[in-house]
Amino acid sequence: MGMKLLVCGGAGFIGSTYARQRVLEHGDEVTVLDKLTYAGREENLREVAEHPSFRFMRGAIEDPAAVSAAIAGGSPEAIVNFAAETHVDRSISEPDAFVATHALGTYVLLEAAREHGLRYLQVSTDEVYGSIEQGTFTEDSPLRPSSPYSATKAGADLLVQAYVHTYGLPALICRGSNNYGPYQYPEKLIPLMILNALHGDSLPVYGDGMQVRNWIHCSDFARAIAHVLERGVPGEVYNAGGPDEQPNIEVVRRIVALTGASDAQIEHVTDRPGHDRRYSLSSQKVRALGWSPQVRFDDGLERTVAWYRENSWWWEPIRSGEYRAYYERQYGRALS
Repeated sequence: MGMKLLVCGGAGFIGSTYARQRVLEHGDEVTVLDKLTYAGREENLREVAEHPSFRFMRGAIEDPAAVSAAIAGGSPEAIVNFAAETHVDRSISEPDAFVATHALGTYVLLEAAREHGLRYLQVSTDEVYGSIEQGTFTEDSPLRPSSPYSATKAGADLLVQAYVHTYGLPALICRGSNNYGPYQYPEKLIPLMILNALHGDSLPVYGDGMQVRNWIHCSDFARAIAHVLERGVPGEVYNAGGPDEQPNIEVVRRIVALTGASDAQIEHVTDRPGHDRRYSLSSQKVRALGWSPQVRFDDGLERTVAWYRENSWWWEPIRSGEYRAYYERQYGRALS
């Protein structure tokens, strides 16, 4: 018998990966609550949309009425919160949405979990630790966020820990490194580069491109979250990092090779303000729960490129919509 879960933000990239995994592979009953912002799309859930163990409800986590309705409709045992504004660039230009979702939204969910006696898992990010030139962040590393995105995510994490300490809420935090894979909105590095490469557009690389990221396939991170929810100790933080670190420029060059694009499409552009140089996570604590990443970066990237090649139905509406205007504002040029 599977669990009953309320998955907030479950129409987004990582949330939908987790929702599909739990319904299709583990037989869980999943209610997704998502307000369907630009990056939250019902298309991400089409594989489970008609499944008898799946329910979708549209609503924002900062709306107590929407959260109460989702809990009443699904009678969950646990809340898993993926709901987030996730793009650092947008947090720099439009920080208000990040404060509303991460701070107020997390508070509303914590209150609901407390009222109904539910287990709670907050999905977080390595970016709350800031940049690390050498070595690896552990769960005991200090939080030094450097963007409105990471600062509001860190604030949400601290609020979760305060509810554990003050109210005894059985809550956990799982912080992931940079995710990639199918269904990722193309403002993020890998899908942006794949689609631009396939269309003959320039490949805008921030600064010298030597920012190092620890890459984890979305399917591996979703499994890590499941391990933490089911086996983790309430009140604890668990880091889930991928098996491979790569500088951004090397990722872009690999995408060029996989798509048959040209190195001449690579264009170095002005770096992002306050751009963190390197992220690296130790995953020893979550590995002790029985988890380990299964997808190496080279294989995962090749599969990801193939998915975008084969699923134009998913990305064509994005590239012809609001994203075009966003891209032009961000990079000072139009998409082809």
